[in-house]
Amino acid sequence: MEQQNFAVINAGSSSLKFSLFAATPAGPVRRIRGQIAEINSAPIFSARIGTHSAEPDRLLGESYSGHHRCLDFLLAWLEQHAQVHAAGHRVVHGGLHFSQPVVLNTAIIKELETLIPLAPLHQPHNLQPIHALARLHPGLMQVACFDTAFHASKRKEAQQFPLPATLKDAGVRRYGFHGLSYEYIAMKLKEVDPALAPKRVVVAHLGNGASMCALHQGKAVDSTMGLTAADGLPMGTRSGSLDPGVVFFMAREMNMSLDTIEDILYRQSGLKGLSGLTHDMRLLEQSNDPQAHGAIDLFVYRIQQQFGALSASLGGIDGAVFTAGIGENSSLVRGKILKGLQWLGFELDDQANATHATCITTRQSNIPAYVIPTDEDLMIAHHVQQILSSR
Repeated sequence: MEQQNFAVINAGSSSLKFSLFAATPAGPVRRIRGQIAEINSAPIFSARIGTHSAEPDRLLGESYSGHHRCLDFLLAWLEQHAQVHAAGHRVVHGGLHFSQPVVLNTAIIKELETLIPLAPLHQPHNLQPIHALARLHPGLMQVACFDTAFHASKRKEAQQFPLPATLKDAGVRRYGFHGLSYEYIAMKLKEVDPALAPKRVVVAHLGNGASMCALHQGKAVDSTMGLTAADGLPMGTRSGSLDPGVVFFMAREMNMSLDTIEDILYRQSGLKGLSGLTHDMRLLEQSNDPQAHGAIDLFVYRIQQQFGALSASLGGIDGAVFTAGIGENSSLVRGKILKGLQWLGFELDDQANATHATCITTRQSNIPAYVIPTDEDLMIAHHVQQILSSR
């Protein structure tokens, strides 16, 4: 039987990240990974086959600007290496109806478009390559995998806002995001610490987008994000949780339009707004500016608060995992967080933390804490292979 290969596409506002996987009996194997950057101006293509560079970075030029032309180039390039039988996509919001990966058709794509107001920074960009591929290769199977889907198992109380039923019926509820990352960590934890994997675990996905999730039996119990990906922790440029009165004040007393308020809360707040400098944690750590250190301290403080809240949701805590860009790479942030959580039973191993070891707590620690790199593309690949094998 011919080996089946499939692409995984993670589209952002200015880049297309991609991988090519081969389906094997042991699970999907990544053959190629890469990205097309600056897709709206003069796209730059880069790719690696295995651990080697496939070719020098290639400036595609303005004639390839836009998702449609970039995908046309990408599919043609991938087909030089292997026949592509399907494409899997990360889609941030699945709304009320999509709690599992789904094979896309015109009706489903239209329904996903109605969710754009719930994820304005992500959903439009997630859908653009889906539209483009449907036009370029109408016979290619496309699969959507949702960041909200993993959170469908959350306890009922964790899915509700204290609002009138009419709003709940309209879809206003706490969905949760970064679900593909949490699903991957739940799967990977079975290898890293099989005894811990089914127990009560708090996972901190800390990157430019940041959230936390409480897991039990490898399933979501509660999370910090709600209706949109702007809720919960402070992030790179997003505010996280706010008193709703702040929005009323901005509108009524400062005469700000809804568009201006949205821009401030999504693009000018978080680490960038607190520091007045940047959203990049690496630069904040290197800065001597007191506001940079203040931004880090507030970020850490809010994470520590949520460790307590999510532990309460679980009825206790047996372990923790740090993942994503900051969680995987900032020993400073991890150290500050865990040193403030000694009351929960964490005892930081400074040397292990400094070297980004997998386990960053001492052997004497009552509760272990791990650093596990996430891989959302591989999680999508598992879902696509499962669907391919069932057809």
